Amino acid sequence: MQSKISFQEKFYVAGANGMVGSAISQKIRERGYGDESLGGKLLIPSRKELNLLNLEEVKDWFSLNNPTVVILAAAKVGGILANSLYPYDFLIENLKIQNNIIQTAWLNGTKRLLFLGSSCIYPKYAKQPIREEELLNGELEKTNESYAIAKIAGIKLCESLRVQHGFDAISLMPTNLYGPKDNYHNQNSHVMASLIRKFCEAEKFKNDSVKCWGSGRPEREFMHVEDLAEAVVFCLENWDPSDKNAPKDCNNRGLHYLNVGTGHDIAISKLVETISIETNFKGEIIWDNSKPDGTPKKLLNIDKIKSLGWEPKIVLNEGIRRTIKDYKLNYLDK
Repeated sequence: MQSKISFQEKFYVAGANGMVGSAISQKIRERGYGDESLGGKLLIPSRKELNLLNLEEVKDWFSLNNPTVVILAAAKVGGILANSLYPYDFLIENLKIQNNIIQTAWLNGTKRLLFLGSSCIYPKYAKQPIREEELLNGELEKTNESYAIAKIAGIKLCESLRVQHGFDAISLMPTNLYGPKDNYHNQNSHVMASLIRKFCEAEKFKNDSVKCWGSGRPEREFMHVEDLAEAVVFCLENWDPSDKNAPKDCNNRGLHYLNVGTGHDIAISKLVETISIETNFKGEIIWDNSKPDGTPKKLLNIDKIKSLGWEPKIVLNEGIRRTIKDYKLNYLDK
């Protein structure tokens, strides 16, 4: 199959300094894209260089740089606490970022655009494992509703531009991610990063106990960010929703978004046990049942992206081990 992109493309990775964007940028380089000696380019402006919340700045930047492939990995993200405390911020900022980039890319003649959503777009009690068809089939998890609504709007904006104007926009819905450059903030981090930070600090300072949120019963799927980066480049190269052999929904209609995950989940209690072992923590684990659990189970069905030929490579224990090593090296003593 002929690749949908060439080595002469000018790639723009929005959010290139974050965990996801940096992994994607690295994968692009590894595959030989963005090489100026081959006529390519990799554009990774910082937040100071380009304010994605400002439409006029975005328009001016696109007019000046003319990217041919856009990967939208920029977003305001956070864990349960941050989403609960700042719903307006998560909704309005993500809507602005998405709308500004997607619409401007279309108007500026961008060749391909890939939008990254999130598995939180699916209903709280969706049938497991969650198929793409579950979107909008039920109510969302309240603790991250604003973020999810913004992501759903992004998916639908890409889909609408493809249907109405023929804009080649595709979307991927990754499961919970972890890996290098994750956010380890003590209030705004996601579960994996939060647990790695807690247990690494507890082991270093010889704490007697570590307190974990909720009951430990919810089950979650975790994917290393390098696997997502691989999926992004793979789909840009190989996935054309208009192709007759492209993945279809249960009604045989073309899909404009695909799930990306590992196909395996783990109870949070088991995840905690694994991280405690990998960090050599010997103290007591205390569960704070006053804190919310969130969605009871969230496992993605990845049959459709696997049908294109992509599969994850990094198993969870190995990914956790590598991430703990990275955290200790780059964050623990900083």
